[in-house]
Amino acid sequence: MLANTFIKSKITDRWLFLNKFIQNPHDVGSIVPSSNSLTQKMLEPVPWNHVHTLVELGAGTGVFTQAIYVLVRPDCQVAVFEKEEEMRELLKREFGGFHIFPNALELKDSLSSIGVAQADCIVSGLPFANFSHADREKIIRQVRETLSEDGLFITFQYSLQMKTMLQAAFDEVSISLVLWNIPPAFVYICK
Repeated sequence: MLANTFIKSKITDRWLFLNKFIQNPHDVGSIVPSSNSLTQKMLEPVPWNHVHTLVELGAGTGVFTQAIYVLVRPDCQVAVFEKEEEMRELLKREFGGFHIFPNALELKDSLSSIGVAQADCIVSGLPFANFSHADREKIIRQVRETLSEDGLFITFQYSLQMKTMLQAAFDEVSISLVLWNIPPAFVYICK
């Protein structure tokens, strides 16, 4: 019974994701949610025992959010950002213990509103390629300002377009390719 509910939920999530992509491809960067392979690659560098505050940018239907929910410590504060209203409402229903916000461009103010000055880890599924240069710079600047000294910023993109900007913003950037995703994705781990 539980397996059937999970399968129906995933089918519904994929349909919602595709529908939102068709409605607004600028805000939704792909036609399908991220694969299990991409989710695993994105979250494997996170030092879960040492993360007290975690942020997810561009949660979509919650593929990474679900994995975070399973892996995160019970005392960890989690803030999730999703611009698309229907997806955001879905996240609020499924992850009631997480703080859900509408706009990654307001990252610093949103975290401040819940008493968070710094995050130990920021995970991003934002489609930076679809953003203006000014919006990319604003988000990356706020990520740098809110990330703790030893914190991690982990994001994925479908190209190497963000490489130069991320290398300028962080001391260390490693990049790997996940082929088992539609489309294949580059994972950036920034310190």
